[in-house]
Amino acid sequence: MRRAAERSRSGRPGPALAAVAVAGAVLAGVATPGSLVAQRAEAYANSVRAFIAVDAPRVVIEGVRLVDGTGAPARDDMRVVIEGERIVAVESAEGEPGAAPGTVIVDGAGRTLTPGWVMVHEHMFYPSGQRRYNTNEVSFPPLYLAGGTTTIRTGGSMDPYTDLRIRQRIEAGEQPGPRMDVTGPYLEGAGGFVLGLPELRTPEEARDHVNFWMDRGVDSFKAYNLIDRATLAAAVEAAHARGARVTAHLCSITYREAADLGVDNLEHGFLAATDWVEDKRPDECPRGATQSYLDLDPDGPAFLDVADHLIERGVAITSTLTVFERRAGSRPAMREGALAAIAEPLRGGVARVSERGAEPAPDFSVWSGLLPKAMRMEKVFHDRGGLLLAGTDPTGAGDVIPGYANLRTLELLVETGFAFEEAVRIATYNGALYLEREADVGTIEVGKLADLVLMAGDPTADVADVRNVELVFKGGIGWDSAALFASVRGTVGIR
Repeated sequence: MRRAAERSRSGRPGPALAAVAVAGAVLAGVATPGSLVAQRAEAYANSVRAFIAVDAPRVVIEGVRLVDGTGAPARDDMRVVIEGERIVAVESAEGEPGAAPGTVIVDGAGRTLTPGWVMVHEHMFYPSGQRRYNTNEVSFPPLYLAGGTTTIRTGGSMDPYTDLRIRQRIEAGEQPGPRMDVTGPYLEGAGGFVLGLPELRTPEEARDHVNFWMDRGVDSFKAYNLIDRATLAAAVEAAHARGARVTAHLCSITYREAADLGVDNLEHGFLAATDWVEDKRPDECPRGATQSYLDLDPDGPAFLDVADHLIERGVAITSTLTVFERRAGSRPAMREGALAAIAEPLRGGVARVSERGAEPAPDFSVWSGLLPKAMRMEKVFHDRGGLLLAGTDPTGAGDVIPGYANLRTLELLVETGFAFEEAVRIATYNGALYLEREADVGTIEVGKLADLVLMAGDPTADVADVRNVELVFKGGIGWDSAALFASVRGTVGIR
C-alpha cells in the first residue's frame, strides 16, 4: 500500500499524493516515488499541474461501484483499468489487479465510478445585470471539470472568439477544463432582448453567418426566440451542409415547425414550446405560453402528438431544470461552495434569490405548479423513446454555477423519476450520442477514453452522494476536484 509518508525524489510529498489525500482517495501501487504526476503532466503548464492528482502509464481503480452510463444497474466490487488515455479492462475485482511497472491503484471501496458528464446546454458567460453577460474564461472551465463534466457543448455564445480560444488553451494544456463543442453566435431575428445578439433578417444573412463561423472553427449553432422560419430553414440547411447541427430555444416558431425545418435539438425541455398557445401567429412570439403549459396534460393527446412528432423526426430535447427550479419556491438553497464561488459584488443578489425560503417570488408564483409539470413532460418524452439530453444553462438569476449545477442536474433527474443509473445515461451517453462522440466518451467501456468521475458514497441509494466528487479523470489523467473548486472561489461573474 502506498502511504502518504512516501516522498518524492525531492524529499517532499509528491504533489499527487498531497492532492489525492485532500480528495480522500487511497492510492497504492508500484509507481516509482514522485512518478504519479510525471507522465503526461509535462505537457501542461506549471500552473495547471498542481491540480493533477493521478498521472501514470497504468491506473487501476479497484473494488469500486460501477455505474457505466448504459443505464444498466450498478455493479459492485468492480475493477477499471486505464492505460494511457483509454480504458483497457472493465471486470470484476477478483484476484490481484496486477502490478506492472508504473501501475497506480486507486482504492474504490465505498466509492462510485461513473462516466464523465457530457452536458449540452453550457455557457462561458454569466449574467452581470442589465441584460449583459460577462465571459468567464478563467473560472468556468475548471468549475466544469471539478464537477465531473468532461465534455460540454456551449449552448449559445456571446463571445465566440473567446470560446474558441478557451478550447484551444485547454487542448494545449494551458488551463484545466472540459472537452468543448463550441456553438457560434446565436441565430436570432430582429429585436432580440440582448443587444449583443446578431439580427438575422433574411435567409441570405443566415447562410453567410453560418459559413463565416464554420470557417472559424465552431462546431454547431443555436437559434433563438425571434428568428423566422425562412431564415432558420436557411441556417439549418447551411449548417447541415457543413456537417454541423442546430439546436434552438424558440418562441416565434413552434416545436412542430422546428422539427419540420430540420432543427436537431430543442432547449429547456418543453418550456420554450409555443405549440399549445391559442391563436399563435406564424413567425411571431405570442403571449400566453406559460398558461398553455399549466393547462396542458402531459399524458394527454395534445402533448403526446407534439412529443411523438419530435421523436419521429429524431429531434432531441435538452433538460435544463437547474435554471428553473429556484423560481418555484420550496427548493433547497444553493450549496455554500456555489455561492462562495461568485464574486462578492454579485453574491448578495444571488444569495437573496437562493434564500427565498418556502415562498416563490411573486412574479414567478406559477412555477410551483410549472416545475413538476416540466419534469413530467420530459419523463414522458423519454419514456416514449425520445432522446433526452442534460444541461445547466448558467444564466437565469445567477444561481446556476458550473460544476455545482452539473451535479445538481443528476439530483433533479432523479427527482423527475429516473433511477440514478438512468439519470447518468441521460447526462453521459445520450449527450455523447447527440454530439456523435459515443465511440470515445459517454460510457465506461473497453477502448473508450478514460473520462470518469469518482465519488464517495452510493448515489444509487442517496443521490446527494453525487456531490462527493473526489477525482475526475479526463483522458486517463486524474484531476483533484476539491482543488479545482477552491482555485476559483470568489471569481464567478468577473473572471
